[in-house]
Amino acid sequence: MTAFPHLSADWEPTRATLHAYAQAIGSIPRAFLDPHPKWWHVSLKVRDRGLVTDPIPVPDGSQATIWLDVAGGEIRVVQHDAVDGRIALDAGRTAREVGESLTSVFADLGRSGEVDKERFANDDPRPFDPVAASAFWESARLSARVFEEHRASVDGDVGIVQLWPHGFDLSTEWFGTRVETYEEEGELKEYPSQLNLGFYPGGRAYFYSNPWPFESSKLLDQPLPHGAQWHTEGWEGSILYHDALAGDADGPAKLAEFAAAVHAAASPTLLA
Repeated sequence: MTAFPHLSADWEPTRATLHAYAQAIGSIPRAFLDPHPKWWHVSLKVRDRGLVTDPIPVPDGSQATIWLDVAGGEIRVVQHDAVDGRIALDAGRTAREVGESLTSVFADLGRSGEVDKERFANDDPRPFDPVAASAFWESARLSARVFEEHRASVDGDVGIVQLWPHGFDLSTEWFGTRVETYEEEGELKEYPSQLNLGFYPGGRAYFYSNPWPFESSKLLDQPLPHGAQWHTEGWEGSILYHDALAGDADGPAKLAEFAAAVHAAASPTLLA
């Protein structure tokens, strides 16, 4: 595989722009798609041409999708393989303007409704550096490929690879058979144990794999490869910094070995 590219030191303003636009995009399927029990309907899926929503039905019987084409530098709404709306990423549009534009396009397609505009209620300037964005996109695509190979290598219930607009991280989950019950808003709810694997590009970008529940007594003494560490400050899991792998032709293989090592250590603690 190709090496992970380095993310530039001044990538953060562009990351914040993409994050804000992803939240605006995610508000549309949130409004118009039937809820998935694990909220997969609001996420963006990785394709060669960019990040894309699930297909959204429109009244003429067809479907429309929203593409966040990071490398191509635009957001577009596609229906019948035709583009109904384009927004250039370098146009400086605010998150509010992007969200309102997408809402208007879908209204023209016959889908008007309760879009949660608080999700894009932000008027900050939105710079965009195409070079920095391209490096991120190559890292995201390569990460997604490693994640797909990892999920194919493990047994059990495994989630899809997806980018979450609210956190702007790319991840997949493996679900254990252990079930945790706890009270939420006065109700007892059950949730399956899980082990995620993800890429977060903010700050000092990193890969993570976080078991839930986190059995610190069984995990913290387990060795991890390639400089990865167990992490317990603020959140519990494991961390491998992106810059430790960037430029290394063996970086994708090392990421795969990190994912496999965490899975081997943590999955037994997540089984009933």
